[in-house]
Amino acid sequence: MNKYESVIIINPTLEEQTIKSLIAKFSDLINSDGKLEKVDELGKKRLAYEVKKNTEGYYIVFNFEANPEFIAELERIYRITDEVIKFIVVKKDE
Repeated sequence: MNKYESVIIINPTLEEQTIKSLIAKFSDLINSDGKLEKVDELGKKRLAYEVKKNTEGYYIVFNFEANPEFIAELERIYRITDEVIKFIVVKKDE
């Protein structure tokens, strides 16, 4: 298993309860195939450029361990989740 860091930016107009349920959804997904180490909620921040007509985004950072095959599935789920406006998954060096 490798260590990864995933940053997602979600729609800033969502209610706090919806944000919490999204965090729980992705945490459960990561724990199903790996081990979630840490979740950082960075809150609303201004975006460098407009993304899907948004000038702000709600940033969440996941640090986790998972098998390399799982990353493709995680990214697929990010893509089909309408609330996620941008994401990146990066393999961390040991």
